[in-house]
Amino acid sequence: MLDQIIDARPAALSPGFEVKRILPYRLRRMLGPFIFMDHAGPVHLAPELLPTLDVLPHPHIGLSTVSYLFGGQVMHRDSLGVEQVIRPGEVNWMTAGSGIAHSERFEDPATLAGGQLEMLQTWVALPEADEETAPSFTNYAPHELPIFTDAGVWMRLIAGDAFGLKNNVKTHSPLFYLHVVLQPGARFGLPRGYPERGAYVAKGLLEVNGRTYGPGQLLVFTPGLDPVLVAHEATTLMLLGGEPLGERFIWWNFVSSRKERIEQAKADWQAGRIQLPPNDNHEFVPLPQDKTRPAGTGSPPPQALS
Repeated sequence: MLDQIIDARPAALSPGFEVKRILPYRLRRMLGPFIFMDHAGPVHLAPELLPTLDVLPHPHIGLSTVSYLFGGQVMHRDSLGVEQVIRPGEVNWMTAGSGIAHSERFEDPATLAGGQLEMLQTWVALPEADEETAPSFTNYAPHELPIFTDAGVWMRLIAGDAFGLKNNVKTHSPLFYLHVVLQPGARFGLPRGYPERGAYVAKGLLEVNGRTYGPGQLLVFTPGLDPVLVAHEATTLMLLGGEPLGERFIWWNFVSSRKERIEQAKADWQAGRIQLPPNDNHEFVPLPQDKTRPAGTGSPPPQALS
């Protein structure tokens, strides 16, 4: 029923901002096209320390970032000139393609009220034919994302195709990504038709095949089976997966099917050839000291940003 159980590990996005790192994992680099997953918060911090959460401008290639908030808000700025406040229930899909830089800043003190700041970010690797596509950013409002409700079940389709639901979020390969809330005793399943499927427990307790799992655990399911997920208490899940793309290398914030492309991206960032956000270009994250090889070659990558 379960191929793997991945426990989130602590990771630092910035000096004051620690998150739960789910993917990549040393025994599981990807789940479908998803190559990275972070869960931040709930954040409990004094308002005057809000700037310590900021993630300075940094680069990406070969992937799409997907930002999704449970609470609070964050200001996104990128090298296309986009300046977008990201709020709960929206989908913010940034395709890096050939190269983009962006920042994530926490500028509204109300963001921290009641420990409400909580967000997930995933990276979706691009098919080889799209790895050098032109960068883009799109914000999708909550009303553009279909919601399904049933007894004890609430579900929003973030992206892809699942349970007969579709939306206009542009993806580059077959996948699904869902936000699901289950009330105690509710029973739920997984989308069919995908070879790789997982459920991340963000909150609550979930039973699968007689065993319970809790917050910070990603359950990776055996292909072809139809497990029943049972909530022992109010439970929030992120369901994700899709068609695998083949081997990808990841080093810092760079993803590619080719090691040499990652080396080029390192040189481009070092030389300033990846443009900074025009409204946030006074500071940036420098290239980490390169004492490792790209992930997938046996060595751990530098700490990834979001």
